[in-house]
Amino acid sequence: MTGLKIVPGYLASGEQGSLLAAVRSVVEAAPLFTPVMPRTGKPFSVRMSNCGPLGWVSDRDGYRYQPTHPVTGAPWPPIPGLLLQAWSDLSGYPHPPQACLINFYDAGAKMGLHQDRDEDDFTAPVVSLSLGDTALFRIGGAKRGGPTRSFRLASGDALVLGGEARLAFHGVDRIIAGTSTLLKEGSLLKDGGRINLTLRRVTKPD
Repeated sequence: MTGLKIVPGYLASGEQGSLLAAVRSVVEAAPLFTPVMPRTGKPFSVRMSNCGPLGWVSDRDGYRYQPTHPVTGAPWPPIPGLLLQAWSDLSGYPHPPQACLINFYDAGAKMGLHQDRDEDDFTAPVVSLSLGDTALFRIGGAKRGGPTRSFRLASGDALVLGGEARLAFHGVDRIIAGTSTLLKEGSLLKDGGRINLTLRRVTKPD
C-alpha cells in the first residue's frame, strides 16, 4: 500500500524520555478524559487528551475538532517541539500540524478499526509516534471488511499514513503489557501502558 511508512526506532531512548516528559506536562494542563461513542454513549477503552490549536473529541453529539478541553474548557496546550520536529521529518507536508491527539492505552485497552476522516485536508498525512508498551496494530484498505495485516509498534516507532493509506481502516488489537519500562517512572502516566501521539492537519491551508 503506497503511503504507509513505518520507521522503527525513530526516537532514540533519550528522545523517548524527553518526549514523555513533555507529554506529562501537557496532560497536567489538559487532563486525560474518557470519550464516549456518538449516540450510544458507550465509553472508549482508551483515555485521551490533545495539544495544539485544535483537539479531537468524541461525545454523544459526534466526532469533531474543537479548540478547548471538553471538561475544563481551557485551550489545549501547544504541541511540543519534539513532535513538531517529527512532523517536519516525516510528513513531507509544507504546513504545520494543527492537532496532536494523545491516546493512553492501559493493558486492556484497544481501538477498533476506523478511518481518520474528520479532517478537511486528506492530502496531509497522519504521523503517529509510540511510547511505552508495544501495540499490535492492524491496518486494512479504504473499505471496511477488506483484508488486513498486523504488525507490532514498539516504543519509539513512527508510523505515517499518507497517500493511498491516508484513509485506510486501522486500529489496535491489543497492548502487549510489560514490553517497555518507559511508563514505569515519574509521577504521571507511571503505571505502564502505551501512549500514542497522532499529529494531524485539520483544515486546508489558505
